[in-house]
Amino acid sequence: MTSVRLTCTLALLLPLAACTTTPSPSTIAAASGTNSTPATPPKLLLISIDGLRADALDRGLTPNLQRIIDGGVRARWMTPSYPSLTFPNHYTLVTGLRPDHHGIINNSMDDAALGRFALHDRTAVTNSGWWGGEPIWVGAEKVGARTATTSWPGSEAEIQGTRPSQWRIYNAKEPLEQRAQTVLDWLSQTDADAPRLTTLYMEHVDKAGHNFGPDSRQYTDAIVQADRIIGQVLDGLQQHGLTDTTNVIVVSDHGMASVPEGQVIALESMVDPTLARNVSPGQSVGFAPVAGHEAEAERALLGRHAHYECWKKENLPARWHYGSHPRVPAIVCQMDEGWDALTREKIAKREHADRGSHGYDNALPSMRAVFVARGPSFQQGMVIDGFDNVDLYPLLAHLLQVPEAPNDGNPEALKQTLR
Repeated sequence: MTSVRLTCTLALLLPLAACTTTPSPSTIAAASGTNSTPATPPKLLLISIDGLRADALDRGLTPNLQRIIDGGVRARWMTPSYPSLTFPNHYTLVTGLRPDHHGIINNSMDDAALGRFALHDRTAVTNSGWWGGEPIWVGAEKVGARTATTSWPGSEAEIQGTRPSQWRIYNAKEPLEQRAQTVLDWLSQTDADAPRLTTLYMEHVDKAGHNFGPDSRQYTDAIVQADRIIGQVLDGLQQHGLTDTTNVIVVSDHGMASVPEGQVIALESMVDPTLARNVSPGQSVGFAPVAGHEAEAERALLGRHAHYECWKKENLPARWHYGSHPRVPAIVCQMDEGWDALTREKIAKREHADRGSHGYDNALPSMRAVFVARGPSFQQGMVIDGFDNVDLYPLLAHLLQVPEAPNDGNPEALKQTLR
């Protein structure tokens, strides 16, 4: 019988008030009917297409992703963790921890000791103090398995004193074709430093979705471009004789919802800034009441309003698994699907046009993410029901033969996808 031990994450993470179930390293192997794993496991390529909706795979735009599906596995969807934002979910995918447990609780946040975190602040992004848990590349490097990452959130920081053997700083100007070629070069290495885990990140679908909306021609064009990059990678693997020795997993972090023109609320109209300071704008909106004005801030914010609802952090819906981390602001407001909350200054600069956003309730169909996989370890021609994205990490650990760190994932969830 597979043993499961309950491990408190307090010793490993930033101040987290939670314990997580940690399966033994053999859990998935036993569940999939294998008594042992090969001495040299296949290589693993993990690709993220930021902002790709799950239903985009049904639009006839992605013949190369369809190549993976036809020869492997597809989930009908993958449910992102709350909040359905980029950095929290990318880090959840590689740690198996909810944002409330790994500490990246929003794309923008405050920490009493570390100060301010924002996506484009390289000082913050590279500061290991923000990143709790153990990402899969750290676990792999600990057991001598080399890793290589391109711009995956968290991979530019030295976490637990460890970095990927090879890693690239995020460069929005770098052509996607060049990123794909870098990944192929890494995968083609045959020396002792050849990576067992390689990651590829693409952000352009998300950008097109934000700027023009998920029903736009630009979003469609971005999906087609992403699929071409997938084709470049698949063809490159074949040319280098790596198809039969490489597992390929393609995911997204969240979906994208339409935001019609004018559906934006000024943060200043939600609560007087002298009563509460906005910590995180957008869709999952956090406020920190000003000392001495807590009651006034709560009266202004808490409860249901037109187009949003606010809670004290300790009263957030339980299904979100969110609110215990000290970085979560005292009051969290969730915008209704299709509505944003920004400062008046940003609203004034915003173009008058339909747009797109994510960060909404993670149970919404528009927030659903993608999971497809193909390779020597996977079944062929299989479609599975939706699953939570915390369940990806136990699969990654199994494929790499890496002991699992404490995580929130269910190792049983994806066992059916394995041969």
